Amino acid sequence: MKALAWWLRIPFWQRVLGAFVLGALVGWLLGPAAGTWLQPLGTLYVNLIRMIAVPLVFFAVMNAVAALHGQQSIAALGGRTFGWFAATAVLAVGIGFAVAYTFNPGLSVEAGSLTAAADYTPREVPTPVEVLLNVVPTNPFAALSNGNILQVIFFAGLVGFALVKLGERVAALRTLVGQASDAMIQVTRFVLELTPIGTFGLIAALVGTYGFERLLPLGNFVIALYVACAVHILFVYGGLLLAHGLNPLKFFRGAAPGMQVAFVSSSSLASMPVALRSVTHNLGVNRDYAAFAVPLGATIKMDGCGAIYPTLAAVFIAQYFGIELSFAQYAAILLASVLGSFGTAGVPGTAVVMATVVLSAAGLPLEGLGLLLAIDRILDMMRTMTNVTGQMLVPVLVARETGLLDREIYESARSNVGLEDVDSETEAQK
Repeated sequence: MKALAWWLRIPFWQRVLGAFVLGALVGWLLGPAAGTWLQPLGTLYVNLIRMIAVPLVFFAVMNAVAALHGQQSIAALGGRTFGWFAATAVLAVGIGFAVAYTFNPGLSVEAGSLTAAADYTPREVPTPVEVLLNVVPTNPFAALSNGNILQVIFFAGLVGFALVKLGERVAALRTLVGQASDAMIQVTRFVLELTPIGTFGLIAALVGTYGFERLLPLGNFVIALYVACAVHILFVYGGLLLAHGLNPLKFFRGAAPGMQVAFVSSSSLASMPVALRSVTHNLGVNRDYAAFAVPLGATIKMDGCGAIYPTLAAVFIAQYFGIELSFAQYAAILLASVLGSFGTAGVPGTAVVMATVVLSAAGLPLEGLGLLLAIDRILDMMRTMTNVTGQMLVPVLVARETGLLDREIYESARSNVGLEDVDSETEAQK
């Protein structure tokens, strides 16, 4: 028990960072064997996170809608949330263009020197009507089973509205839903304690099996994407926090657990429970509002995958094939990047789907995406971290604007999300 107490006293982000460094070292030493022996640790961790994501969202959204007292409150908060989703996406596209023409990734690769991956096939993009219809589940239990978060949010929100409408007749059920939500939050804490182990396995397997030789031909594109995402996170997100009178350093310290898990897992869904816990426990966002905003952001808020990456990919492909982009094509890239993330919500493989939407809108060759497939895993780490950081930022901004932010918790700049937490902030935010 002393060893466990000592382990829990180490800040969460330090435990994860240490596991990251150790995993990279072990992966480098073991080479491909790291994938065989250590990948199961990472897979087990990701499976555990995915296991809790759906029931956590289901009970949290039901409880949130009931607690926020119905349609008017949710509509107002939802409108602000969507507005910031779109505004930050526009800024992300601008960053993507600026970095693309600073690094010129397509000009640094000799024409004809790359070939599309053999297993690459262009993705089919659903129509807006198909996406809209897919939001409503034909079978809510199938939505829960398949992990379709957008459908789960819709159904849970509908049940939450019903609980509000029925009032005292379902008081016991509302209490039960709140207790189930609390139970899932506690289960989340248990699972999050395995994050350092999962990080170790994921990074060791990646470093051991990936190899640096696959990065060399497209190294300039990798650097451009990482720089664009870093600029967006630090300057755009940081500037918006300053404009709202919030200290960016406090935000990044509190958001660090969600950002770390996003980077190593490359999955917004896998990161969502950690992001939700970080937003409420570390950053002081009202728990009921966060339970609605964070899962929604995990499905449609994709600054990395939906804005920066498609923009960079479009410029890279245009430069590689010697295509001069017109003003109309620039406008098409901007509109497709901003609106496409809403239109492809819940579709697997968001980055590839979004890039397909953007390239199609701009009239650029889709086979160009096959050239980038070899380095997609490395790109996805930074893309996902950018996505999840934005998914945590917007609830903080909206909570600040609407009085749903606990400044005392925000200013305390906590960065832990594990078993050592107490429940005082839960009671404070109810």
